[in-house]
Amino acid sequence: MRVTLLGTGDTTGTPTVGCDCATCVAARARGIERSRFSVHIENERTDESILVDLSPDFRQQFLSQAVPLPDAAVVTHIHFDHLDGLGNAYRVFDELPVYAANEVDPKTGESVAETIRRKYEYLDRVSVFDMTPLASVEICGLELTLVPVEHPPLLCFGLVVVDPETGAQLSLSGDTSYDIPADSREQLSGPDLFLADAIVSAALCDHHPLGGSHHDADGVPRSFGTKHMTRKGALALADELEADVTRLVHTAHYYPADEAFEEPLAVDGEQYRLDGTGVTRLDTATTESGPTTD
Repeated sequence: MRVTLLGTGDTTGTPTVGCDCATCVAARARGIERSRFSVHIENERTDESILVDLSPDFRQQFLSQAVPLPDAAVVTHIHFDHLDGLGNAYRVFDELPVYAANEVDPKTGESVAETIRRKYEYLDRVSVFDMTPLASVEICGLELTLVPVEHPPLLCFGLVVVDPETGAQLSLSGDTSYDIPADSREQLSGPDLFLADAIVSAALCDHHPLGGSHHDADGVPRSFGTKHMTRKGALALADELEADVTRLVHTAHYYPADEAFEEPLAVDGEQYRLDGTGVTRLDTATTESGPTTD
């Protein structure tokens, strides 16, 4: 499978509109974008593709990246930066099947699938299909499994994508704290490529109203507040899952400029091929090597 990172930023993206912080200035100078989160997965055997989350930056992402429009989409949760790009389906698709979890969220009284049906009922070219968490579904010749993660107050899901022909595996943490349930960790484990939420470095937890949580043995927080992992948490989870290659995504412009473009923080446009024997990077690297400790 070929995996393209269309959007690697958090809800405001980098550079952030109206922001002149050193990180946003550096991103503009380098021509680097971290738009709102979205991942394109192409089954090169069947010439079909899947879009994970529908970024509000959908239009620009598909104009700037050489990938085909998807044959199907999967939505991990209902936050604006992961769902509201679905409106772009109007007059772009003849049809678009959208898959989402069928578990009812106590906070909203609806499942993710039900929320999408209600919110986008006017899009007659979109059909919403239920997925049962932790149960595999075949989409575009690939096996997809939604796994519950921890992103309060709403239900949120990570995703495992397996090529049944080669055994290649892509795992996405989804928006989550470090406190991922054990059965979800088991499903996520052993990926060739792991895309992990790492919104900020652990040092920035001092600026969160709730501080940090899920501290390691040295007292370093692996979660920023209660909703996202720190870089430390994401890398610790990657080690636990024994990921071959890890890219940190859903990152914010709050990373200091001297850290914001270091490995393994991803940027838009990165592309990888997973063939069951390893991971090959296909794009030209735009980040720099550097320390990854907090």
